[in-house]
Amino acid sequence: MRPPYSLLLLLLNAVLLTAPAAQAQKKLKYSAYLFAYFTGNDKKEEAIRFALSNDGYHYVALNGNRPVISSAAISETGGVRDPHILRGIDGKTFYMVATDMVSANGWSSNRAMVLLRSTDLVHWTSNVVNLQKKYPGQETLQRVWAPQTIYDSQAGKYMIYFSLKHGQDPDKIYYAYANKEFTDLEGEPKQLFFSPTNGACIDGDIVAKNGKYYLFFKTEGQGAGIKIAVSDKLTGGYVLQDRYVQQTKDPVEGAGTFKLNNSDDFILMYDMYTTGKYQFTRTHDLQNFTVVDHEISMNFHPRHGTVMPITDQEASQLATRWLTPADVLQRAQNPTIRPLNTVVDTVNRQVKFQVGPGTNRQSFDPKFVGFGLTVTPRGAQNFAEGPIKYTVSQGGRQQTYSVSVVETHNPALGGYYADPAILYAEKTGKFYLYPTSDGFTNWSGTYFKSFSSTDLVKWQDEGVILDLSKDVSWAKKSAWAPCIFEQKTSTGYRYAYYFCAGAKIGVALSDSPTGPFVDSGKPLLDQLPAGVKGGQQIDPAVFRDPQTAKLYLYWGNGYMAGAELNDDLVSLKPETVRILTPDATFREGAHVFYRNGKYYFMWSENDTRDPEYQVRYATSTSPLGPLTVPASNLVVNQDPAAGIYGTGHNSTIQVPGRDEWYLVYHRFTYPQGIGMGKAAGFHREVCIDKLEFNADGSIKPVKPTHAGIQPVKIK
Repeated sequence: MRPPYSLLLLLLNAVLLTAPAAQAQKKLKYSAYLFAYFTGNDKKEEAIRFALSNDGYHYVALNGNRPVISSAAISETGGVRDPHILRGIDGKTFYMVATDMVSANGWSSNRAMVLLRSTDLVHWTSNVVNLQKKYPGQETLQRVWAPQTIYDSQAGKYMIYFSLKHGQDPDKIYYAYANKEFTDLEGEPKQLFFSPTNGACIDGDIVAKNGKYYLFFKTEGQGAGIKIAVSDKLTGGYVLQDRYVQQTKDPVEGAGTFKLNNSDDFILMYDMYTTGKYQFTRTHDLQNFTVVDHEISMNFHPRHGTVMPITDQEASQLATRWLTPADVLQRAQNPTIRPLNTVVDTVNRQVKFQVGPGTNRQSFDPKFVGFGLTVTPRGAQNFAEGPIKYTVSQGGRQQTYSVSVVETHNPALGGYYADPAILYAEKTGKFYLYPTSDGFTNWSGTYFKSFSSTDLVKWQDEGVILDLSKDVSWAKKSAWAPCIFEQKTSTGYRYAYYFCAGAKIGVALSDSPTGPFVDSGKPLLDQLPAGVKGGQQIDPAVFRDPQTAKLYLYWGNGYMAGAELNDDLVSLKPETVRILTPDATFREGAHVFYRNGKYYFMWSENDTRDPEYQVRYATSTSPLGPLTVPASNLVVNQDPAAGIYGTGHNSTIQVPGRDEWYLVYHRFTYPQGIGMGKAAGFHREVCIDKLEFNADGSIKPVKPTHAGIQPVKIK
């Protein structure tokens, strides 16, 4: 059956009208990315911010991570969230929509969205659309959340879709068309997706691929996470694929997808809003997703945003308007640079890059990305003889910075890690580090990794060795402060890995120092020792007495306890439990070692979020005390002159066969940590410095350094 002539004419006109515009968009050569986002739940954070990337993986905030548009000027409430940005079908007009909301007023307090339009990404016109005022019968409307825009080629209009909640009904995703001027909505909103369970659906994000439309959305109320519904029609018929696609156990929201330039792959990203993280995954088929977080870097913490590919000219225009020379220089992309540890001094116009062990500084190219701003000189330079002068040209202005490249061995590991335990494994002849995976808000990490080295300087990431979500049945949160013991048996070696989960202590076993480790199936410690009134069962430390070959475990926050371990390594001898708290300075992080007839007991004083977090020690003639506290017993503490703070929770390592010792500890991330407030307590990094003793066996105070130690030869 043929369609009526009038319908054919309408379809032909739609094709003729949209084809030139579509061709104009296809001719554009995309070489960069624009990220639109907001940053938090405080009113001053509920505003649109921009960031640039040259590859979709490394982002730098524009305008110093300050708003690029005033929320007060464009909204009813004074705040906007969830910005979605879209290039128009003509290739040169840009559309942005956002939730008009201040969260302090409550999560069911807003009734409007903001529509914005621009031709240069810098200057925007805006209009507020209050759905409760615009449409009759909306008295029960409670909120309007997370609008997004897509071009409907069949209708020849821009479709805006968003979630609405009415009365006691769940949130549902609706759509309506924008008018030609993109200042208002036309017609009544219609429901876009119908949940089979009538569950809540928010944060919709539609991707067109191979003639189908993929609707990513967050479910709430009946399980929470990101699911996909697929249709061959933009405005309806979506069929649910009933599985969650986020690659984390943490709560998520705000799915955003974008196609990578020069690739058929997409990025699916989402806001891990309880941990302060943003996860990026890569996919080719919109069905299978691989986490690429280890490749992502940002100098800001985004909330629910979107990314749009842009051209060189557009990136240059944005950079000229909102990027500073310091922004360009500090985001150098040579992979040997430790990006967390770059020091930028805008007053004296200096940039100091820290690079890892063995970097060739005689021929080193920082690999600056200017986004249209010119940086000279280019290519490799000789930094071994001192700083190099770099000039950044920006819109007719020039600034010159002195750039230096320094090899440092602290932090020992790249990234956020804390509470390091260290082992020399006889089986492999290597050293191993076992830290807490850090950088998660309020210490909310859920997995443990290990790292190996032959010289205590160059460390190899051995991957995840224990994941609470997969490997532990009795706790799923708060993966903290592990330690490990190597036991030689008649058939080989086995390894007992003690760890914290859910403020309890567990143990997992393996025949390799890098796992896989198998949990014992229950906590080893989940109760306070007799007589102890408060504190936590955390921070295990294992010790083998070289005098007797007996094994001991120490633990406690607020108190220090110790007990002898059974030979099975997974149980204690309850009659041996002792309370060993040395004095009022004890907070947590016990560690024990033996040297020249003395047992040394170390611990951390103060809160790990305090700059004054530091290590003290006592001695004993027995692995279960009593302890003697020296008058001067400080092991390591902050060095404000060097910008080093929060030095604590340590372990020690003796080089096999000789009286050579090293202190392994964590500190606030440098240089940003001291400015993070309490958040510095979960943005920590692992360091190693030499541990030395006086002739009487007392410990010489350790000076924390950035330089770290030189490579150690075992034989």
